[in-house]
Amino acid sequence: MIIPFLAGDLREVSPSVLAYVGDSVYELYARCWVAEHFSNRSGVMHKRTIKYVCAEAQADAIRHLSDELTETEESYFRRGKNSNPVSMAKNASPADYMYATGFETLIGYLFLDNQEARLEYIISKTFEYLDSKGE
Repeated sequence: MIIPFLAGDLREVSPSVLAYVGDSVYELYARCWVAEHFSNRSGVMHKRTIKYVCAEAQADAIRHLSDELTETEESYFRRGKNSNPVSMAKNASPADYMYATGFETLIGYLFLDNQEARLEYIISKTFEYLDSKGE
């Protein structure tokens, strides 16, 4: 996979950039997960994907997985969670939005640091947890 070079040290990259990249990486994984497990019409798949990528689901998942994070991963998550975004989500509580931003920052960090196995572990655990909650 081609990983873009943003900085020699990812600690120099702003949390908003990491979250921006992490958001797109996580959504792509979610779309692939839905296509593999719930293949259906595109509108149905889109609605199912939203259940994985919404701020509430991301916040719930990271709260559940927080004990599994390394010190470095926890640091990136906190940087994202404690950042001061310009806007807030319309459909999420401020707390969930901040946790989701931290989650996306972590995903962006793992992706840009080329930690593919760890990235896939965190994302697969996220999907397993969210699927186990049912509806």
